[in-house]
Amino acid sequence: MSMTDPIADMLTRIRNACGSKHRRVDIPVSRMKTEIARILKENNFIQDYQTLATDEGKQVLRVRLKYAGGQPVIRQLQRVSTPGLRKYVGVGDIPRVRNGLGLAILSTNKGLMSDREARQSRTGGELVAVVW
Repeated sequence: MSMTDPIADMLTRIRNACGSKHRRVDIPVSRMKTEIARILKENNFIQDYQTLATDEGKQVLRVRLKYAGGQPVIRQLQRVSTPGLRKYVGVGDIPRVRNGLGLAILSTNKGLMSDREARQSRTGGELVAVVW
């Protein structure tokens, strides 16, 4: 079965695992998903991530979730730009998520980066997701 939006599937798996208080979640791997996991780790929303090979020979991205005081660190994880409706922002229009406490993930011509990195490099792009 082909999947229309694998990034939304990744975010939904993480959201569902946090809601069920799982320690980790396995996701089919891609380069973009690995970069999203890297950004989430750099901004302390997840504990760690790694790429593993399964018994069937497929690659999976294993994301270890982070909890603080029994509550998940990721309170909200939302896909903004979808395949049916792309959302592009200029450098002046990059949203401040929860007044800087959250994170916006952008896909720019320099690769995936957080909203802070995009403002520092003075580049806009596709607004992939927001996290807080």
